[in-house]
Amino acid sequence: MITVLKIGGKVLDNAAQLDQLIADFASLAGGKLLVHGGGKAATDLAARLGIEATMVDGRRITDDAMLEVVTMVYGGLMNKQVVAKLQALGQNAVGLTGADLNVIRAHKRPVSSIDYGWVGDIDQVDAPQLLALIREGILPVMAPLTHDGLGHLLNTNADTIASSVACALAADGPVRLVYSFEKPGVLSDPNDDFSVIPLITPSIYEAHKSAGIVSGGMIPKLDNAFDALQAGVEEVIICQASSVAHIGTESFVGTILRIN
Repeated sequence: MITVLKIGGKVLDNAAQLDQLIADFASLAGGKLLVHGGGKAATDLAARLGIEATMVDGRRITDDAMLEVVTMVYGGLMNKQVVAKLQALGQNAVGLTGADLNVIRAHKRPVSSIDYGWVGDIDQVDAPQLLALIREGILPVMAPLTHDGLGHLLNTNADTIASSVACALAADGPVRLVYSFEKPGVLSDPNDDFSVIPLITPSIYEAHKSAGIVSGGMIPKLDNAFDALQAGVEEVIICQASSVAHIGTESFVGTILRIN
């Protein structure tokens, strides 16, 4: 089983929590691949450089100046910090963008009502390259950057990279996709962190949507998760960083999504 873990900005901003999560992830059995975001750090650096960050519906507009910032933060500082932490644990890791080894090719998002600038939508993932690293005991650490094959880097959503990579790897064998989330899982009551829904299948999902138990921004997240399951990923897990060490055990707390 290969585990693909996506970690987001809130974990990356908490040094102690990040250290623990990386240690827990490194201790999991089987092949591993990590995808990280880093949005807050990019926004902070842009502000220090006098570059205004513009967000539309939670997505960053990436002009020439902002592309330089996210490349420095995502592909540089953030990526190498995570790699160094893994090396300190004896886990041989390599930091990659989609341009490295040509592992993720994308195209610039077409302009419609909004011009997102240098934002990429994924076309293909070179799973054999990533599998070759994993089989050698190397843990790929993916930054949320891709390329178009024409010399342009592209800012690409980390959740999308994690899902696309997991789906590509699943063609070769079982893959688990884990989203580290600020909440302990999918909640039946958003105000009650103890209301974790432990298992969601397609029929349970439809029932929860009909009853209004699952709504708002959680719907596109779960839609994407089920798309990954339909594409061959064995299971998708949504949990807090502190639960990663307990994946596959009876003490695990979080939400597991499966087709059946």
